[in-house]
Amino acid sequence: MKKLIFAGLLSMLLPNMIAAQAFQEMTYTPQATTFKLFAPDNAKVTLRIYQQGKDGKAIKTVKMQKTGKEQFTATVKGDLMGKFYTFDVGRGECAGVFAKAVGVNGKRAAIIDMKQTNPEHWCCDKRPVTKSPADLVIYEMHHRDFSINRADAKYPGKFMALTEPWAIEHLKQLGVNAIHILPSYDYGSVDETRLNQPQYNWGYDPVNYNVPEGGYSTNPYQPEVRIREFKQMVQALHQAGIRVILDVVYNHTYDIEHSNFQRTYPDYFYRKTADGQYSNGSGCGNETASDQPMMRKFMLESVKYWIKEYHIDGFRFDLMGVHDIETMNQIRQMVNNIDPTIYIYGEGWSAGSCALPNEQLGMKANIVQMPSIAAFSDEIRDALRGPFSDDTKGGFLAGEPNCEESIKYGIVGAIQHPQVDMSKVNYSQTPWALEPTQMISYVSCHDDMCLADRLRASIPDIADDELIRLDLLAQTTVFTSQGIPFILSGEELLRSKKGVHNSFESPDSINQLDWSNKAKYSQVFEYYKNLIQLRKNHPAFRLGNADLVRKHLEFINAPEGTVAYRLKNYAGRDDWRDIIVILNASKSSAEITIPEGNYTIVCCDGIINEQGLGSLKGDKAIADPQSAIIIHN
Repeated sequence: MKKLIFAGLLSMLLPNMIAAQAFQEMTYTPQATTFKLFAPDNAKVTLRIYQQGKDGKAIKTVKMQKTGKEQFTATVKGDLMGKFYTFDVGRGECAGVFAKAVGVNGKRAAIIDMKQTNPEHWCCDKRPVTKSPADLVIYEMHHRDFSINRADAKYPGKFMALTEPWAIEHLKQLGVNAIHILPSYDYGSVDETRLNQPQYNWGYDPVNYNVPEGGYSTNPYQPEVRIREFKQMVQALHQAGIRVILDVVYNHTYDIEHSNFQRTYPDYFYRKTADGQYSNGSGCGNETASDQPMMRKFMLESVKYWIKEYHIDGFRFDLMGVHDIETMNQIRQMVNNIDPTIYIYGEGWSAGSCALPNEQLGMKANIVQMPSIAAFSDEIRDALRGPFSDDTKGGFLAGEPNCEESIKYGIVGAIQHPQVDMSKVNYSQTPWALEPTQMISYVSCHDDMCLADRLRASIPDIADDELIRLDLLAQTTVFTSQGIPFILSGEELLRSKKGVHNSFESPDSINQLDWSNKAKYSQVFEYYKNLIQLRKNHPAFRLGNADLVRKHLEFINAPEGTVAYRLKNYAGRDDWRDIIVILNASKSSAEITIPEGNYTIVCCDGIINEQGLGSLKGDKAIADPQSAIIIHN
């Protein structure tokens, strides 16, 4: 009985005990600076102070004192502003797990005044208004890809490129309202001391989770610069009405031996298998233990820090299937308390088996247990263009059979719908979304071939005119679906990565955007722009509610290779009474029987014009080969 009472008391006290613990804190005053660190009780912790962020011997070495359970503290007298510091528990020096400013390559943490990093009018910076997640149009971008090949860029490959007029103008012209930036924290694979030499990586190799990457700054040696420039980027995008979504990679570290986690508290932050090996659900050699109280706290505090300090508007969780459901739900609840419009989504899978059972993890199948958290739909992605595992195999766009039901599932936003036969849907036998806003609708992202390359790989000898038709058809499917539309940067320019599937460290010649394509394939850009505007102008395409989707969206009988549906009765209080969308991937025209009426054609044969491209009367609609038709009355 006493044991039960003690266990009950412990369970009540534990959250408060954890809340009181600090991973690392640095409290500065001109008279003295106090440092705290979370480390094993039996550790011998050394604090070193440096004049520079790189090289040179320590100007002061201090033994930190144990001041509580797993807490070590040291106070250094004197004014340390502008100095650098490291912690050492006997496994090598590091910046600690929660450094907020660092020197070059992130080896040493820095003591700076964060208020001095704020751009002018930062206090007035406002998050662009979004009434519903369904209103988002997400554009996934790598900083270097976007601007390194732009002739008029003043800051090619840098955060600051997104403050330049040409960049803002392009994004506004296209109509996207949320930028998903690939990992922008301090990562390990780019040497910031050699930025005069071409180096490339996507950045899924975290070192300091809470500091911007120095390679994207104009001066990685000065800790304030990367922070200020990141904030200037956010501010410029906000002023343009564009939200900023951060790609976060809490599921693994660059390695174990040299990671800040391992060097401050060995083995605490990583999961192990039953036989004592490091679990590898990330596919990168390790997986972090989100279910450990202090790892969970780390993730919560890190997300909150990016929101508060950098005004971030959303988070994309890399390999969310590695994290436990409870942690993800706690993050969602914490974010709701700050601003419920901050959008959270992730990859609903892992890259290998994890040390926790799947039913406890943030897998796509468990999204029903994670309200207001979304996941990518590989159902609609692969149904459209073919499986991730085989670049040469096509899907609906290539004329493959039996893809229609998976596309219908994607169109309704991965929710239960009476006209979707789940037994015919790829990968999922039951609907995994409670609301359509829990599904990311997409056909390509960074981690794969871009769309044009995939079409070339899966349809041998495809001509440019056919490629463009299928490209536009694919995106019409994405942008008229009830999920959240998401495109890879450069798709609007008919981007190519020269057939490279996994370009994570390929050179600029593979990854950079070819800006000459904007004029060369002007039809493509114009279609994308008008397609995005069509979605924005018509709430029928973004109902944002499962019951409304079931009430207003009905599928229409269509031949093989074609999907057709109607948004009826002024769906979402749309100005148009009934909207009919026909997606025809076949190489012949498709005739569809529709409710009789007088219709206006707004999308046909690769052109979108909401004012009308012509009229259609009667109960038959014809979709041209490999294209979409959208009509309304």
